[in-house]
Amino acid sequence: MSHKAWMKTVPTENCDVLMTFPDTTDDHTLLWLLNHIRLGIPELIVQVRHHKHTRVYAFFVTATYESLLRGADEIGLRKPVKAEFGGGMRSFSCEEDYIYENIENELYFFTSQERQNIIRYWLENLRAKQGESLHNIHFLEGQPIIPELAARGVIQQVFPLHEQRILKRLMKSWVQAVCEAQPLDEICDYFGVKIAMYFAWLGFYTSAMVYPAVFGSILYTFTESDQTSQDICCVVFAIFNVIWATLFLEEWKRRGAEFAYKWGTLDTPAESIEEPRPQFRGIKRISPVTSTEEFYYPPWKRLLFQCLVSLPVCLACLSFVFLLMLGCFQLQEFVLSIQELPRIIRFLPKIVLAVIVTACDEVYKKIAYWLNDMGAW
Repeated sequence: MSHKAWMKTVPTENCDVLMTFPDTTDDHTLLWLLNHIRLGIPELIVQVRHHKHTRVYAFFVTATYESLLRGADEIGLRKPVKAEFGGGMRSFSCEEDYIYENIENELYFFTSQERQNIIRYWLENLRAKQGESLHNIHFLEGQPIIPELAARGVIQQVFPLHEQRILKRLMKSWVQAVCEAQPLDEICDYFGVKIAMYFAWLGFYTSAMVYPAVFGSILYTFTESDQTSQDICCVVFAIFNVIWATLFLEEWKRRGAEFAYKWGTLDTPAESIEEPRPQFRGIKRISPVTSTEEFYYPPWKRLLFQCLVSLPVCLACLSFVFLLMLGCFQLQEFVLSIQELPRIIRFLPKIVLAVIVTACDEVYKKIAYWLNDMGAW
């Protein structure tokens, strides 16, 4: 099922993250993964559901409030501190949980985004033991299981569920609102800091564009038609844009720092080293750096694939589109040269070109995915 269909199919309120499987998934795979999640992440509560119309299985994943508190401590989630304990934001600690605001309220202490972030962290850090395998999938010791299964297509989708109540409120205060400030704090609470920071920058950029638009319009209105006057106005407008761009960047640095401090990400430590791409394949070897087992693929083989496969395929795709475009232009000239044709026929080459571009877009997208995955070998 699609994301939208699953998001509106919530048979239980106790669900934060949904994991779906293809309809061809066998019981052994489901039981194997379910057993690993329950043993490897005892903090999670997993309920198995089956959609009778599509015959698709899904895992509805959530956690208790106490488990979420331990998870917040584990990932260093920053939460606001009560005023009597100094205020501000601080990484959560179970030993001093009493100092945080709303700690007594299980419903409002964590936002839905924070709950889902903790659960996603647990799921992505479910590690394989030495020698573990599922069918023809052989895991390295310490390799994340769920990202690997998702890359192999064993897991179809892993995504958080929306809260319709909050979405409706954001729809009124954000999407449908006209000439009102964006509810950035609500966006941050629901979608997270990255999304909120993006829309904060977008709103700031849109507002800042008013100044060159107004100045340019005034300059254009009072510019005379002679070449000298136009050249002078161009120079003045260019100087204005240089000054405006400098002030815009400096002001955004200040505004962005304010949001980062407000949302508790100003002094966040650097992210830990990310796991290798799950699609990466190669031969097993002992890393000369970490002395642990890893997949290794010789760089010369990757370069060979890029030169003999990636480059020719890309050139062939570009050449095909170029020739099609020239053919459509020639067809357009031929159609326009015949005066007796009906008016609607004159638009036929443009329609053909639009259809071909749309079809090629889908085909090229699949080719791009394939080249990208092969580049991970």
